[in-house]
Amino acid sequence: MSMCPSNVAFDGTGDPSAAPLPTDRPIIIFDGHCVMCSAFARFVLRHDRRERFLLMAAQLPRGQAVFIRLGLDPVNFETNVLLENGRAWFKSAGTIRMFVRLGFPWSLAVVLRGVPRRWLDRLYDFVAGNRIRWFGAQPVCFLTDPAQQHRFLQ
Repeated sequence: MSMCPSNVAFDGTGDPSAAPLPTDRPIIIFDGHCVMCSAFARFVLRHDRRERFLLMAAQLPRGQAVFIRLGLDPVNFETNVLLENGRAWFKSAGTIRMFVRLGFPWSLAVVLRGVPRRWLDRLYDFVAGNRIRWFGAQPVCFLTDPAQQHRFLQ
């Protein structure tokens, strides 16, 4: 597993030849081939009733460009990335922020901030390193329900 800081500055502009990423809502970039990651994307869609989050598969050119800009592997997606308020959040720090923004009862995950981050990130790395073996991979990237298409960036 690579070492990701808990967050880094990220303004969402990226490659000047590509359209800039929206900055009005947090963006979750996830591995669209991973069954567990895709299930998490569905979970967010189901529980984010206020539509606070946008989602994007890491396999898309824009997702890969973000991973490259952040110094992450653009092929082996080891972490979900949360882009929020000009910062990129990784591993447990990003995951806790995602749950907190989903509202009650998911926001109770805030108590995990009291656990040392290195412990949470070790657990995150363990699950991330085994997620394909445990849950499998889809041969095609996560397919969006047409009713939710407005929630996904291409």
